[in-house]
Amino acid sequence: MPKNKKNRPGSVKTKGTSFPQEEKKLPWLSMLLNAYHILDNGVACGIESELKRGRKLACERGCTNCCIVLKDIPFYPLEIIGISWYAAEKMSGPEREILKTRLKYHKKNDPCPFLIESACSIYLMRPMACRQFNVFGKPCAKGEDPYYTRIEDVLPPVKKFVDQAFFIMLPFYGVEKESDRVKAIESGAMHKTVKVLQECNWKLLAERMEQFDTTA
Repeated sequence: MPKNKKNRPGSVKTKGTSFPQEEKKLPWLSMLLNAYHILDNGVACGIESELKRGRKLACERGCTNCCIVLKDIPFYPLEIIGISWYAAEKMSGPEREILKTRLKYHKKNDPCPFLIESACSIYLMRPMACRQFNVFGKPCAKGEDPYYTRIEDVLPPVKKFVDQAFFIMLPFYGVEKESDRVKAIESGAMHKTVKVLQECNWKLLAERMEQFDTTA
């Protein structure tokens, strides 16, 4: 982790998402984007490793099975803030109005409200769980949750990169010292803060979006 120079965020070569002006005002945003950048590279490494073994990635553009079928997508408080900020302040056009309606009427166990016209409307800020969920072999059958039907085809988390992402995020939760962050990761403390996306009161976000529309 932090002691290994090769594993530091600066060693990641691919380009991540950035919002330069907003990041100057919102310290947590850089934290979250950096964590996502690290995790995305871990996922890319994991997929590349599986492809070299001769496996075929079943996930492809336009596939929305996991967005519809999964009813317990986990995410963390900092991710909730990121999604809420992005939806309220960055989304525009027709999908913004569609999303507001979806959020207003979203109920527990409904499919992910951010799925609009077979695409993730918050793709740049999608949760870690979504970023990591990749399936190999055959495409998912309608209504299939491969985590339960064929776990061997689901890309396992690349722990080194997941831990690095958590390491970057922990100061947001008040864990500043490097040694304390390492202990928090080893103890699994981050997992105690997890929420379920489908169980959130998204009506509050719809109200925030409307407030932003009237003041912008």
